[in-house]
Amino acid sequence: MTTEDQRAHDAERPTQHATAPGSAAVHGVVRGTAPAPLSILDLATVGVGHTPAEALAATTALARSAEGWGYHRFWVAEHHGMPGVASSTPAVLLAHLGNHTSTLRLGSGGVMLPNHAPLAIAEQFGLLEALNPGRIDLGLGRAPGTDQATARALRRGLAEGADDFPEQLAELTHFLDGDFPPGHPYARLTAVPRGAGRPPIWLLGSSGFSAQLAGRLGLPFAFAHHFSGNNTVPALDLYRSSFRPSEVLAEPYALIGVSAVAADDKAQARFLARSAGLGMLRLRRGNPGPIPTPEEAEAHPYSPAEAEFLDGWLSNVVLGTPGEVADGLEALRKRTGADELMVTSHIHGHEARHRSYGLIAQAYGLTGEPA
Repeated sequence: MTTEDQRAHDAERPTQHATAPGSAAVHGVVRGTAPAPLSILDLATVGVGHTPAEALAATTALARSAEGWGYHRFWVAEHHGMPGVASSTPAVLLAHLGNHTSTLRLGSGGVMLPNHAPLAIAEQFGLLEALNPGRIDLGLGRAPGTDQATARALRRGLAEGADDFPEQLAELTHFLDGDFPPGHPYARLTAVPRGAGRPPIWLLGSSGFSAQLAGRLGLPFAFAHHFSGNNTVPALDLYRSSFRPSEVLAEPYALIGVSAVAADDKAQARFLARSAGLGMLRLRRGNPGPIPTPEEAEAHPYSPAEAEFLDGWLSNVVLGTPGEVADGLEALRKRTGADELMVTSHIHGHEARHRSYGLIAQAYGLTGEPA
């Protein structure tokens, strides 16, 4: 079978997978007419003219709506030193969201493990699991989620970095499972609280390292297509070729994060998306700030290099009417063979962002109506 044949086979794979003891907590649920489970990655977006408190209230409202619409998961991401992102501490935000939802799966997309002691993460997510049994995902990344100076401040007293990620992951897993081998320095330690179940671990990445590690460990993998679109297919191919069945999964399970913006027409969707594009441009230039308004993004005096960056960035966003977005997402699913799609819309304006997710849900016939 050729690589292209394999991708096509994976893309048309039924949603019922071969089972392993932990697979039920991983596999998403297909609702409406969607060909694959649909989920949301939210960054608690802070736009110009809005406060972090308003952004967090909007994220809470969005999570409630996502549950009603029928999205499967709602993940939040760890970022630091970015005025346009209020989700600096996923565990705290997830505890709050858990109190405002009842069935929606909640998770980190992700926790940047090198910034933390594994025991601390095991305790935080053990507590989240105790508060919200069977609803928590623990997504882990190996990047700092910030600039180098902030990373050094976060990791004060922590000797490890991204190069030690496999060792940190193993330690975290032992804390979650309570199964350090006899004689290990931490064999007598217990991550409290620890109940009958624990959150499934997902590995996140935008390159081949985490893809290969997730495959070798038999873990689910989430790829950041929304900011590394050129690497998506190679990373997923590597994940699948490296995969070894485990107690978690009998076969690979991969989701991809996708930037998507739905509006009344393609011009309006592109207008909204440009706000996120200018925000990303400023972040790449070392000048992060709140997400600019679409009007500011439209009027910005782009240099030729900046205009090229923005066009390239927008080419990786699935945008348009609800039907056009649904068609674009399906084409991407077929091209990559992704088992699940996690849409993200880091645009200015809580109402526009909320409506975009609602229109996408409506296009797939999910439960509920967009507000």
